[in-house]
Amino acid sequence: MTSTPFESPATGHPRRWWILLILCLSLMVLVVDNTVLNLAIPSLMRDLAATPADIQWVIDAYILAFAGLLLTAGSLSDRFGRRKMLLLGLVIFGVASLLATLAQNPWQLIACRGLMGVGGSLLMPSTLSLLFTVFPPEEQRKAMAGWSMVAMVGVVAGPTVGGVLLNHFWWGSIFWLNVPIAILAIVGTLVLIPESRGPARPVDPVGAVLSMVGMGAVVWAIISIPADGIGSAKVLGGLAVGVVGLLGFALWERRSAHPMVPLELFRDRNFSGTSFSIVLLSFTAGGLLLALTQYLQFVLGYSPLKAGLALIPYAVAATVFNGLGATLGKKLADRTLIVVGLAVIAVSFGILSQVSESSGYGLLIVGLMVMGVGGGLAGPAAYTLLMQAVPAEHRGVGSAMNDTVQQTGAALSVAVLGSVLAAAYTSSLPDSVPEAGRNSIADTLALGPEFLGAARSAFTDAMSIAMTVGLIGAAAGAVVALVVLPRRSTATFEPDLVEASSEPAQD
Repeated sequence: MTSTPFESPATGHPRRWWILLILCLSLMVLVVDNTVLNLAIPSLMRDLAATPADIQWVIDAYILAFAGLLLTAGSLSDRFGRRKMLLLGLVIFGVASLLATLAQNPWQLIACRGLMGVGGSLLMPSTLSLLFTVFPPEEQRKAMAGWSMVAMVGVVAGPTVGGVLLNHFWWGSIFWLNVPIAILAIVGTLVLIPESRGPARPVDPVGAVLSMVGMGAVVWAIISIPADGIGSAKVLGGLAVGVVGLLGFALWERRSAHPMVPLELFRDRNFSGTSFSIVLLSFTAGGLLLALTQYLQFVLGYSPLKAGLALIPYAVAATVFNGLGATLGKKLADRTLIVVGLAVIAVSFGILSQVSESSGYGLLIVGLMVMGVGGGLAGPAAYTLLMQAVPAEHRGVGSAMNDTVQQTGAALSVAVLGSVLAAAYTSSLPDSVPEAGRNSIADTLALGPEFLGAARSAFTDAMSIAMTVGLIGAAAGAVVALVVLPRRSTATFEPDLVEASSEPAQD
């Protein structure tokens, strides 16, 4: 089925709000998967005999594939068509989700998660670049807020529906959630979304390989920190390969007649400063659910369904303040919203650092609701400011760079906060706990009810330390935004001169 081109980018595509719905549905398939996966951690530990290292790889295999391929996928979407890449990504993600339900051991699931990361890297850049293509300048912030709200809806819908499935079925049922969402998004894309692409230019295979090697190696090093330590040969070797790969990529792109990534973007303070702020914003949130889902289920004894429902107030607060952030963005500078939002998130981590075994759910949800307020203020402003600094013909790769900095922050978060949580938990356990039960709270609880008190106390102590690290990251992000970003946005919107059509790109 072909799609109808639109004639006036100044007024936007006539079906742009329906298109936004389909783009949000495409984003939803990624959000739901990641939120449900965190909820299923205890089930995976029990049913697949997964160790904490296995669980980290189930999470990080996706991040590794996703982050390593993003820049290449974004560039290919600009060259060959953003709609095509969106469809291909949805198909791969849906098929990989089906395969994940058949996994019999942790490494099979890890492989499926890697394939899901490939699909995600293809579809994610296209959603944001298509959004900025079909909406006129005055509506972009509002559309961006709606796009951002999907993440919050996923926080509610994913764990709630996932909790029902985990209560009645086995862990593999959570991946079936992705399939109907992916099918609906595929149908909607075929029916509603027009093709768009940048001006035809040669593919940059050398740049693609260097970017994949560089980003892949850096993310590999980051996610190896918890198991191997920051000074290990694996981590240092991965960082060395990553740095060499990224430096080679930068040098090649500077000399290339048809660069994959316009490096001059990083001279724009709006782009570079916002990118760094987004890294720190993602860092604060990336490892949060890793700790909270275990706290709710292992310490408070919640079922998976109850744990999912317990997150609803957080999602509601973030959704409401996403809309408010979009409205305030017309009156306040993006810099102000980003700084204030990150400062509020730092306060929320301070609250969460005080959560204990006896404080229960009340203090936890207060901290999460405060975090929802901060994320709602900072998120839409940061992502809109970054994307408006990207030229129209590079929107696919610009969106990919936005996603890359988010995934880098998330990988750092899971690695650093996960390492802090694991190390602090082990050191907080009394000497009476046998070695077999010292790796994780699930292992300790498996030793018997006599170790219940020690496990819960040690975990809350460890979580407090991890939340303090999150506080430092959020506060650092606020300082970076305050110092680096200009007082008033200098980002200007370039009219999208890219024709939206269904014709193939010309070589």
